[in-house]
Amino acid sequence: MYDQICERGFSGGYSTLSRYVRTLRDGTAVPAPAPVPSPRTICGWIMRPREKLSPRQASELERVRLACPDTTEACDLARAFGDLVRNRRGHLLTEWIRQAERCGQPSIRSSASFLRQDLDAVTAGLTLAHSSGVGEGHVCRVKLLKRSMYGRASFELLRARILTPR
Repeated sequence: MYDQICERGFSGGYSTLSRYVRTLRDGTAVPAPAPVPSPRTICGWIMRPREKLSPRQASELERVRLACPDTTEACDLARAFGDLVRNRRGHLLTEWIRQAERCGQPSIRSSASFLRQDLDAVTAGLTLAHSSGVGEGHVCRVKLLKRSMYGRASFELLRARILTPR
């Protein structure tokens, strides 16, 4: 058995293997710990709508929520805010801010108070169908062209590239 596991990449010694086999026979072997999901993975589970989670992902998220009560509160608030954004429910923003300001986590409270500072603009962004995304995209494209051509070409060429349709 030692030769077989060495062929698969085991770098330990024979005595290490024999001690482990002895614990297996005695029934005292410590089970391998369950893999801990990364914060990025957990955040992805939280922000994804419940119906789009696989059963395994939903059970893992539930396990994380039970293990950490702070995560449960943050998860509920994040999902509620995601619902506000996805379904354009800006009229419910003030209630969400009230709930977030009562939260036990300082970072969520500060985010909520920051949203309250510009409440009219945020409510409009969550309610109206209008967006400045197209204009922002054009500004980003012009800046990219300008940076890529800096010091290499004349203003006339830059102007021609900006005005030429893609």
